[in-house]
Amino acid sequence: QVQLVESGGGLVQPGGSLRLSCAASGSILSISAMGWYRQAPGKQRELVAAITSDGITSYADSVKGRFTISRDNTKNMVYLQMNSLKPEDTAVYYCNAGPSIWTMAPKYFETWGQGTQVTVLR
Repeated sequence: QVQLVESGGGLVQPGGSLRLSCAASGSILSISAMGWYRQAPGKQRELVAAITSDGITSYADSVKGRFTISRDNTKNMVYLQMNSLKPEDTAVYYCNAGPSIWTMAPKYFETWGQGTQVTVLR
């Protein structure tokens, strides 16, 4: 099982952009689906975006048109480009890997990385 390390978070003004990175310890070529999640204080972890091995993507309604997920199988990396950030995007962001885009809900995972904090000022 590959280990995943998230990075790229920070403090940003509303309307700003950030690019999160998820580095895998091994090849992600055979991993069917990769996803980005977030958890805000006092809230449950939610799936933000997912991408299949052949590039099919899906997004939570709250981030559609603002966030873009991508993966680079040659570098074993998954990215989340976040534009037009809003204060409600403030959360710790995590990535994870799954066998199917249909089973990417947080409930299917027991292991999580340390995440990366994204804070959008009010």
